[in-house]
Amino acid sequence: MNVKITGNASAAEAAKYVEYLEEKHGRKLDSLNINLDGDHADLSYTFAPVDFERIRRITGYLVGTMDNWNDAKSAEEAARVKHSIGCPDMVANL
Repeated sequence: MNVKITGNASAAEAAKYVEYLEEKHGRKLDSLNINLDGDHADLSYTFAPVDFERIRRITGYLVGTMDNWNDAKSAEEAARVKHSIGCPDMVANL
């Protein structure tokens, strides 16, 4: 467990809170602060960063990268007309 734990809970209690929160949210915790006051538990926590992959629409397909494309699909992507925003010629003609 690589969670930074602070507060006044025992190690066993803190481990249970970590297990509960990670299962509930489906993410790994980065830090957890536990303040126990009788039957009340005040939890403050942050999640570890989640890596994500950029998704774009290329030639009608939603893709992250073109690493697994075959030669034909790569050639199709290379031959497509690429449009840009802010073309000086377009602004002059308005």
